[in-house]
Amino acid sequence: MELGFSTKQIKHLAVGLLIAFAITCIVFLSYAMLITYTNMSERNLSIVVAVTTLLSVMVAGFDAAKGAASRGWLWGMGAGLIYVLILAAIMVVILPTFAVDVRTFTVVILGIAGGGLGGILGINLKK
Repeated sequence: MELGFSTKQIKHLAVGLLIAFAITCIVFLSYAMLITYTNMSERNLSIVVAVTTLLSVMVAGFDAAKGAASRGWLWGMGAGLIYVLILAAIMVVILPTFAVDVRTFTVVILGIAGGGLGGILGINLKK
């Protein structure tokens, strides 16, 4: 069964996700080092996570949409959803106490919406 995905589209999606996770890793590791080696507290952790997630999924959505001929918003939303699902899988492995709660659903919505916004920007800025 042909789904209509080109190699170019899948490549852009994969590259976008890799860049998004690179951004996430760099920001999270930097913040962890700041907390560890300075007097900075964990007070702003939820803000750092939310902003980093939003920025990362926008980048993933932007890149995914660059490889699409149309429907950049849909490619972006897909990239955002895949990002969040991979992040959740990592959390399950790393944190045995990880549980799905209201914050998890908030991150999923943030991921899909941010990815969609990145996709809109990606499809419109490539022209």
